[in-house]
Amino acid sequence: MNQVQRYEDARDRYAAVGVDTDAAIRRMIEIPVSLHCWQGDDVTGFDHDGPLTGGIQTTGNYPGKARTPEELMQDMDVALKLMPGKKKLNLHASYAIFEDDGFVERDKIEPKHFAKWVAFAKERNMGIDFNPTFFSHDKVKDGLTLSSPDEETRRFWIEHGKACIRISQYFAEQTGMPCVMNIWTGDGYKDIPADRMGPRLRYKDSIEQILSEPYDKKLVKPCVESKVFGIGVEAFTAGSAEFTLTFAATYNGCLPLMDNGHYHPTEVVSDKIPALLCFFPEIALHITRPIRWDSDHVVLLDDETREMAKEIVRNNALDRVYMALDYFDASINRISAWIVGFRSWQKALLGALCTPNAELKKLQEESRMTELMVMQEEIKTYPFGDVWEEYCRECGVSSDQSWFATVKKYEDEVLLKR
Repeated sequence: MNQVQRYEDARDRYAAVGVDTDAAIRRMIEIPVSLHCWQGDDVTGFDHDGPLTGGIQTTGNYPGKARTPEELMQDMDVALKLMPGKKKLNLHASYAIFEDDGFVERDKIEPKHFAKWVAFAKERNMGIDFNPTFFSHDKVKDGLTLSSPDEETRRFWIEHGKACIRISQYFAEQTGMPCVMNIWTGDGYKDIPADRMGPRLRYKDSIEQILSEPYDKKLVKPCVESKVFGIGVEAFTAGSAEFTLTFAATYNGCLPLMDNGHYHPTEVVSDKIPALLCFFPEIALHITRPIRWDSDHVVLLDDETREMAKEIVRNNALDRVYMALDYFDASINRISAWIVGFRSWQKALLGALCTPNAELKKLQEESRMTELMVMQEEIKTYPFGDVWEEYCRECGVSSDQSWFATVKKYEDEVLLKR
Protein backbone atom coordinates (compact mmCIF):
# COMPACT_ATOMS: atom_id res chain seq x y z
CA MET A 1 0.00 0.00 0.00
CA ASN A 2 1.10 3.56 -0.62
CA GLN A 3 0.92 6.33 1.96
CA VAL A 4 -2.60 7.41 0.98
CA GLN A 5 -3.91 3.86 1.21
CA ARG A 6 -2.21 3.29 4.55
CA TYR A 7 -3.79 6.43 5.97
CA GLU A 8 -7.23 5.48 4.66
CA ASP A 9 -6.89 2.10 6.34
CA ALA A 10 -5.75 3.72 9.59
CA ARG A 11 -8.62 6.21 9.42
CA ASP A 12 -11.10 3.36 9.15
CA ARG A 13 -9.59 1.46 12.08
CA TYR A 14 -9.70 4.52 14.32
CA ALA A 15 -13.24 5.37 13.16
CA ALA A 16 -14.36 1.96 14.39
CA VAL A 17 -13.57 3.06 17.95
CA GLY A 18 -15.05 6.54 17.55
CA VAL A 19 -11.96 8.53 16.57
CA ASP A 20 -12.05 10.98 13.62
CA THR A 21 -8.43 11.20 12.50
CA ASP A 22 -9.16 13.89 9.91
CA ALA A 23 -10.55 16.09 12.69
CA ALA A 24 -7.55 15.25 14.88
CA ILE A 25 -5.15 16.42 12.18
CA ARG A 26 -7.11 19.61 11.55
CA ARG A 27 -7.03 20.39 15.29
CA MET A 28 -3.31 19.65 15.57
CA ILE A 29 -2.47 22.16 12.86
CA GLU A 30 -4.03 24.92 15.00
CA ILE A 31 -2.28 24.16 18.32
CA PRO A 32 0.60 26.56 19.12
CA VAL A 33 3.64 25.23 20.97
CA SER A 34 6.35 27.62 22.13
CA LEU A 35 9.92 26.83 21.10
CA HIS A 36 12.64 28.01 23.49
CA CYS A 37 15.55 29.94 22.02
CA TRP A 38 17.98 28.93 24.78
CA GLN A 39 18.54 25.38 23.51
CA GLY A 40 20.56 26.91 20.69
CA ASP A 41 23.27 28.53 22.82
CA ASP A 42 23.21 26.63 26.13
CA VAL A 43 21.23 29.37 27.96
CA THR A 44 24.06 31.86 27.47
CA GLY A 45 22.18 34.87 26.06
CA PHE A 46 23.71 38.12 24.83
CA ASP A 47 23.87 40.39 27.87
CA HIS A 48 26.67 38.86 29.94
CA ASP A 49 29.95 36.96 29.64
CA GLY A 50 29.81 35.08 32.92
CA PRO A 51 28.84 31.50 33.74
CA LEU A 52 25.35 30.02 33.95
CA THR A 53 24.10 30.37 37.54
CA GLY A 54 20.86 30.15 39.51
CA GLY A 55 20.70 26.45 40.30
CA ILE A 56 20.64 25.30 36.67
CA GLN A 57 23.35 23.68 34.58
CA THR A 58 24.06 22.84 30.95
CA THR A 59 26.37 19.91 30.29
CA GLY A 60 28.29 19.04 27.15
CA ASN A 61 30.44 20.79 24.59
CA TYR A 62 29.08 19.74 21.20
CA PRO A 63 30.45 21.97 18.43
CA GLY A 64 28.37 24.63 16.70
CA LYS A 65 26.88 26.61 19.58
CA ALA A 66 25.26 29.86 18.41
CA ARG A 67 27.34 32.88 19.47
CA THR A 68 25.38 35.81 18.06
CA PRO A 69 21.72 36.72 17.49
CA GLU A 70 22.19 36.12 13.77
CA GLU A 71 23.58 32.63 14.31
CA LEU A 72 20.84 31.74 16.78
CA MET A 73 18.08 32.90 14.42
CA GLN A 74 19.70 31.07 11.52
CA ASP A 75 19.86 27.85 13.54
CA MET A 76 16.27 28.21 14.71
CA ASP A 77 15.16 28.66 11.11
CA VAL A 78 16.69 25.31 10.16
CA ALA A 79 14.83 23.64 13.01
CA LEU A 80 11.50 25.38 12.38
CA LYS A 81 11.37 24.19 8.77
CA LEU A 82 11.63 20.56 9.89
CA MET A 83 8.85 20.64 12.48
CA PRO A 84 5.14 20.22 11.76
CA GLY A 85 2.52 22.39 13.39
CA LYS A 86 2.15 25.90 14.71
CA LYS A 87 5.01 27.48 16.65
CA LYS A 88 5.59 30.38 19.01
CA LEU A 89 8.97 31.78 19.98
CA ASN A 90 10.02 31.70 23.63
CA LEU A 91 12.65 34.24 24.74
CA HIS A 92 14.53 35.05 27.92
CA ALA A 93 15.31 38.68 28.69
CA SER A 94 19.01 37.86 28.47
CA TYR A 95 18.55 37.57 24.69
CA ALA A 96 18.14 41.32 24.27
CA ILE A 97 19.99 42.60 21.21
CA PHE A 98 22.07 45.73 21.79
CA GLU A 99 23.12 47.72 18.78
CA ASP A 100 24.44 51.24 18.11
CA ASP A 101 22.74 52.85 21.10
CA GLY A 102 24.70 50.56 23.42
CA PHE A 103 24.27 48.14 26.28
CA VAL A 104 21.84 48.65 29.17
CA GLU A 105 21.35 46.68 32.38
CA ARG A 106 18.41 44.35 32.77
CA ASP A 107 16.38 46.84 34.77
CA LYS A 108 16.55 49.25 31.82
CA ILE A 109 15.77 46.97 28.87
CA GLU A 110 13.12 48.21 26.43
CA PRO A 111 11.05 46.88 23.55
CA LYS A 112 13.60 48.25 21.07
CA HIS A 113 16.13 45.72 22.32
CA PHE A 114 13.87 42.96 21.02
CA ALA A 115 12.79 44.54 17.73
CA LYS A 116 14.84 42.05 15.70
CA TRP A 117 13.15 39.17 17.48
CA VAL A 118 9.75 40.66 16.70
CA ALA A 119 10.70 40.97 13.03
CA PHE A 120 11.90 37.35 13.06
CA ALA A 121 8.64 36.14 14.63
CA LYS A 122 6.34 38.19 12.42
CA GLU A 123 8.03 36.97 9.24
CA ARG A 124 7.21 33.43 10.35
CA ASN A 125 3.73 34.16 11.74
CA MET A 126 4.82 33.31 15.27
CA GLY A 127 3.77 34.77 18.59
CA ILE A 128 6.34 35.39 21.32
CA ASP A 129 6.44 34.27 24.95
CA PHE A 130 8.81 35.86 27.43
CA ASN A 131 10.78 35.24 30.62
CA PRO A 132 12.53 37.75 32.87
CA THR A 133 16.06 36.42 33.51
CA PHE A 134 16.68 36.26 37.25
CA PHE A 135 20.00 34.41 37.00
CA SER A 136 23.50 34.63 35.49
CA HIS A 137 24.09 38.23 36.55
CA ASP A 138 26.32 40.03 39.04
CA LYS A 139 23.25 41.62 40.66
CA VAL A 140 22.27 38.19 41.99
CA LYS A 141 23.45 38.72 45.58
CA ASP A 142 24.17 35.66 47.72
CA GLY A 143 22.01 33.61 45.35
CA LEU A 144 18.96 35.86 45.82
CA THR A 145 17.02 38.26 43.60
CA LEU A 146 13.33 38.99 44.29
CA SER A 147 13.58 37.55 47.81
CA SER A 148 16.80 39.33 48.75
CA PRO A 149 16.94 41.16 52.11
CA ASP A 150 19.12 43.76 50.39
CA GLU A 151 16.63 46.35 49.15
CA GLU A 152 18.90 47.68 46.42
CA THR A 153 19.23 44.18 44.99
CA ARG A 154 15.53 43.47 45.25
CA ARG A 155 14.64 46.82 43.67
CA PHE A 156 16.89 46.10 40.69
CA TRP A 157 15.10 42.83 40.00
CA ILE A 158 11.64 44.27 40.55
CA GLU A 159 12.41 46.92 37.94
CA HIS A 160 13.65 44.16 35.63
CA GLY A 161 10.34 42.37 36.03
CA LYS A 162 8.38 45.54 35.31
CA ALA A 163 10.45 46.16 32.19
CA CYS A 164 9.60 42.64 31.05
CA ILE A 165 5.87 43.32 31.52
CA ARG A 166 6.20 46.27 29.15
CA ILE A 167 8.15 44.19 26.65
CA SER A 168 5.57 41.40 26.85
CA GLN A 169 2.83 43.88 26.01
CA TYR A 170 4.91 45.02 23.03
CA PHE A 171 5.32 41.43 21.82
CA ALA A 172 1.57 40.79 21.99
CA GLU A 173 0.68 44.03 20.26
CA GLN A 174 3.18 43.43 17.47
CA THR A 175 2.40 39.76 16.80
CA GLY A 176 -1.34 39.83 17.53
CA MET A 177 -0.98 36.85 19.88
CA PRO A 178 -1.00 36.77 23.71
CA CYS A 179 2.41 36.75 25.38
CA VAL A 180 2.91 34.35 28.29
CA MET A 181 5.37 36.00 30.70
CA ASN A 182 6.79 33.58 33.23
CA ILE A 183 8.36 34.59 36.55
CA TRP A 184 10.84 32.07 37.92
CA THR A 185 13.82 32.59 40.18
CA GLY A 186 16.43 30.24 41.57
CA ASP A 187 16.33 32.05 44.92
CA GLY A 188 17.12 29.76 47.81
CA TYR A 189 19.66 28.41 50.27
CA LYS A 190 22.13 25.57 50.12
CA ASP A 191 21.62 24.54 53.73
CA ILE A 192 18.90 24.75 56.35
CA PRO A 193 17.75 28.38 56.78
CA ALA A 194 16.76 30.08 60.02
CA ASP A 195 13.91 31.96 58.31
CA ARG A 196 11.77 30.47 55.56
CA MET A 197 8.88 32.88 55.74
CA GLY A 198 10.81 36.15 55.43
CA PRO A 199 12.24 35.42 51.96
CA ARG A 200 8.83 34.29 50.77
CA LEU A 201 7.12 37.43 52.03
CA ARG A 202 9.71 39.52 50.17
CA TYR A 203 9.24 37.35 47.07
CA LYS A 204 5.45 37.80 47.28
CA ASP A 205 5.79 41.56 47.60
CA SER A 206 8.23 41.67 44.68
CA ILE A 207 5.91 39.78 42.35
CA GLU A 208 3.00 41.99 43.36
CA GLN A 209 5.07 45.07 42.56
CA ILE A 210 6.03 43.63 39.17
CA LEU A 211 2.41 42.87 38.34
CA SER A 212 1.34 46.37 39.39
CA GLU A 213 2.89 47.55 36.10
CA PRO A 214 -0.06 48.30 33.77
CA TYR A 215 -0.77 45.72 31.07
CA ASP A 216 -3.68 44.39 29.03
CA LYS A 217 -4.77 41.11 30.62
CA LYS A 218 -6.00 39.85 27.27
CA LEU A 219 -2.54 40.33 25.78
CA VAL A 220 -0.14 39.52 28.62
CA LYS A 221 -0.47 36.29 30.61
CA PRO A 222 1.81 36.51 33.68
CA CYS A 223 2.72 33.21 35.33
CA VAL A 224 4.63 32.07 38.40
CA GLU A 225 6.72 28.91 38.26
CA SER A 226 7.92 26.78 41.15
CA LYS A 227 10.96 24.59 41.69
CA VAL A 228 11.68 22.00 44.35
CA PHE A 229 15.46 22.60 44.47
CA GLY A 230 18.47 23.48 42.34
CA ILE A 231 22.23 23.17 42.39
CA GLY A 232 23.41 25.20 45.36
CA VAL A 233 19.87 25.66 46.69
CA GLU A 234 19.18 22.14 47.86
CA ALA A 235 17.67 22.97 51.27
CA PHE A 236 15.25 25.78 50.44
CA THR A 237 13.69 27.51 47.45
CA ALA A 238 11.59 30.62 47.98
CA GLY A 239 9.34 29.76 45.03
CA SER A 240 8.13 26.37 46.20
CA ALA A 241 5.13 24.64 44.65
CA GLU A 242 2.90 25.68 47.53
CA PHE A 243 4.04 29.29 47.31
CA THR A 244 3.59 29.77 43.57
CA LEU A 245 0.32 27.86 43.34
CA THR A 246 -1.19 29.83 46.20
CA PHE A 247 0.04 33.10 44.72
CA ALA A 248 -1.58 32.31 41.37
CA ALA A 249 -4.80 31.22 43.06
CA THR A 250 -5.10 34.44 45.07
CA TYR A 251 -3.79 37.03 42.60
CA ASN A 252 -6.30 37.90 39.89
CA GLY A 253 -4.96 37.30 36.39
CA CYS A 254 -1.84 35.36 37.37
CA LEU A 255 -1.47 31.82 36.03
CA PRO A 256 0.33 28.86 37.60
CA LEU A 257 3.10 27.46 35.41
CA MET A 258 4.24 23.89 35.96
CA ASP A 259 7.58 22.63 34.68
CA ASN A 260 7.48 18.84 34.87
CA GLY A 261 11.14 18.81 35.97
CA HIS A 262 10.50 21.06 38.95
CA TYR A 263 8.97 18.53 41.31
CA HIS A 264 10.07 15.56 43.37
CA PRO A 265 10.99 12.66 41.04
CA THR A 266 7.99 10.64 42.25
CA GLU A 267 5.51 13.40 41.38
CA VAL A 268 3.93 13.58 37.93
CA VAL A 269 2.58 16.75 36.33
CA SER A 270 0.07 14.72 34.32
CA ASP A 271 -1.88 14.24 37.55
CA LYS A 272 -1.55 17.92 38.48
CA ILE A 273 -2.94 19.23 35.16
CA PRO A 274 -6.58 18.15 35.72
CA ALA A 275 -6.36 19.19 39.38
CA LEU A 276 -5.45 22.76 38.40
CA LEU A 277 -7.98 22.85 35.58
CA CYS A 278 -10.71 22.40 38.21
CA PHE A 279 -9.87 25.86 39.56
CA PHE A 280 -7.97 27.90 36.96
CA PRO A 281 -9.44 29.12 33.65
CA GLU A 282 -5.94 28.88 32.15
CA ILE A 283 -2.63 27.29 33.13
CA ALA A 284 0.83 27.08 31.56
CA LEU A 285 3.35 24.27 31.11
CA HIS A 286 7.07 24.03 30.52
CA ILE A 287 7.63 20.61 29.00
CA THR A 288 10.94 18.89 29.64
CA ARG A 289 12.34 15.46 30.56
CA PRO A 290 13.84 15.15 34.04
CA ILE A 291 16.15 12.25 34.87
CA ARG A 292 16.46 11.92 38.66
CA TRP A 293 16.31 15.73 38.98
CA ASP A 294 15.60 18.80 36.84
CA SER A 295 18.15 17.67 34.26
CA ASP A 296 16.28 19.23 31.30
CA HIS A 297 16.94 16.38 28.91
CA VAL A 298 15.41 16.57 25.42
CA VAL A 299 11.71 15.70 25.42
CA LEU A 300 11.01 12.20 24.12
CA LEU A 301 7.79 10.30 23.50
CA ASP A 302 7.92 8.60 26.90
CA ASP A 303 5.08 7.64 29.20
CA GLU A 304 4.82 10.91 31.15
CA THR A 305 5.01 13.01 27.98
CA ARG A 306 2.09 11.00 26.60
CA GLU A 307 0.13 11.27 29.85
CA MET A 308 0.50 15.06 30.04
CA ALA A 309 -0.80 15.38 26.49
CA LYS A 310 -3.68 13.03 27.24
CA GLU A 311 -4.79 15.10 30.23
CA ILE A 312 -4.84 18.29 28.18
CA VAL A 313 -6.79 16.71 25.32
CA ARG A 314 -9.25 14.54 27.24
CA ASN A 315 -10.22 17.51 29.41
CA ASN A 316 -10.89 19.72 26.37
CA ALA A 317 -8.16 22.06 27.57
CA LEU A 318 -6.17 22.72 24.39
CA ASP A 319 -7.41 26.33 24.52
CA ARG A 320 -6.74 26.62 28.26
CA VAL A 321 -3.16 25.36 28.50
CA TYR A 322 -0.20 27.38 27.21
CA MET A 323 2.46 24.88 26.16
CA ALA A 324 6.18 25.60 25.88
CA LEU A 325 9.25 23.40 25.61
CA ASP A 326 12.07 23.94 28.10
CA TYR A 327 15.24 21.87 27.98
CA PHE A 328 18.88 22.37 27.03
CA ASP A 329 21.40 19.74 26.01
CA ALA A 330 24.89 20.76 24.91
CA SER A 331 26.09 17.18 24.41
CA ILE A 332 24.32 16.64 21.07
CA ASN A 333 23.54 18.62 17.94
CA ARG A 334 21.46 21.50 19.29
CA ILE A 335 19.25 21.82 16.22
CA SER A 336 18.43 18.13 16.39
CA ALA A 337 17.58 18.59 20.08
CA TRP A 338 15.03 21.26 19.18
CA ILE A 339 13.48 19.10 16.45
CA VAL A 340 13.32 15.84 18.39
CA GLY A 341 11.73 17.52 21.40
CA PHE A 342 9.19 19.47 19.37
CA ARG A 343 8.21 16.50 17.23
CA SER A 344 7.93 14.28 20.31
CA TRP A 345 5.46 16.66 21.95
CA GLN A 346 3.55 16.92 18.66
CA LYS A 347 3.33 13.11 18.52
CA ALA A 348 2.06 13.04 22.10
CA LEU A 349 -0.67 15.60 21.34
CA LEU A 350 -1.75 13.93 18.11
CA GLY A 351 -1.75 10.55 19.85
CA ALA A 352 -3.99 11.98 22.55
CA LEU A 353 -6.35 13.34 19.89
CA CYS A 354 -6.45 9.85 18.35
CA THR A 355 -7.47 8.24 21.64
CA PRO A 356 -11.16 7.25 22.12
CA ASN A 357 -11.38 9.39 25.23
CA ALA A 358 -15.18 9.46 25.47
CA GLU A 359 -15.44 5.68 25.30
CA LEU A 360 -12.64 5.18 27.82
CA LYS A 361 -14.27 7.64 30.23
CA LYS A 362 -17.59 5.80 29.85
CA LEU A 363 -15.94 2.51 30.76
CA GLN A 364 -14.42 4.09 33.87
CA GLU A 365 -17.67 5.68 35.00
CA GLU A 366 -19.48 2.37 34.58
CA SER A 367 -16.73 0.63 36.62
CA ARG A 368 -15.89 -1.64 33.69
CA MET A 369 -12.24 -1.50 34.67
CA THR A 370 -11.20 -4.75 33.00
CA GLU A 371 -12.52 -3.56 29.64
CA LEU A 372 -10.88 -0.19 30.26
CA MET A 373 -7.49 -1.82 30.70
CA VAL A 374 -7.98 -3.95 27.59
CA MET A 375 -8.96 -0.95 25.46
CA GLN A 376 -6.16 1.26 26.79
CA GLU A 377 -3.63 -1.40 25.87
CA GLU A 378 -5.06 -2.29 22.47
CA ILE A 379 -5.14 1.33 21.28
CA LYS A 380 -1.36 1.49 21.77
CA THR A 381 -0.80 -0.69 18.70
CA TYR A 382 -3.26 1.05 16.41
CA PRO A 383 -1.61 2.46 13.23
CA PHE A 384 -0.75 5.86 14.69
CA GLY A 385 2.36 6.11 12.51
CA ASP A 386 0.17 6.39 9.42
CA VAL A 387 -1.81 9.24 11.00
CA TRP A 388 1.43 11.00 11.94
CA GLU A 389 2.67 10.57 8.38
CA GLU A 390 -0.48 12.17 6.98
CA TYR A 391 -0.23 15.05 9.46
CA CYS A 392 3.38 15.71 8.48
CA ARG A 393 2.45 15.48 4.79
CA GLU A 394 -0.22 18.16 5.26
CA CYS A 395 2.35 20.32 7.11
CA GLY A 396 4.92 19.85 4.35
CA VAL A 397 7.62 18.17 6.47
CA SER A 398 9.20 14.74 6.63
CA SER A 399 7.41 12.22 8.83
CA ASP A 400 10.46 10.04 9.44
CA GLN A 401 14.12 10.45 10.35
CA SER A 402 15.07 11.68 6.87
CA TRP A 403 14.98 15.25 8.24
CA PHE A 404 18.27 14.53 9.98
CA ALA A 405 20.13 14.59 6.66
CA THR A 406 19.31 18.30 6.40
CA VAL A 407 20.61 18.90 9.92
CA LYS A 408 23.79 16.92 9.28
CA LYS A 409 24.47 18.83 6.08
CA TYR A 410 23.98 22.13 7.94
CA GLU A 411 26.30 20.91 10.70
CA ASP A 412 29.03 20.05 8.20
CA GLU A 413 28.69 23.27 6.18
CA VAL A 414 27.95 25.77 8.96
CA LEU A 415 28.16 24.58 12.56
CA LEU A 416 31.55 22.86 12.42
CA LYS A 417 33.10 26.02 10.97
CA ARG A 418 32.20 28.19 13.98
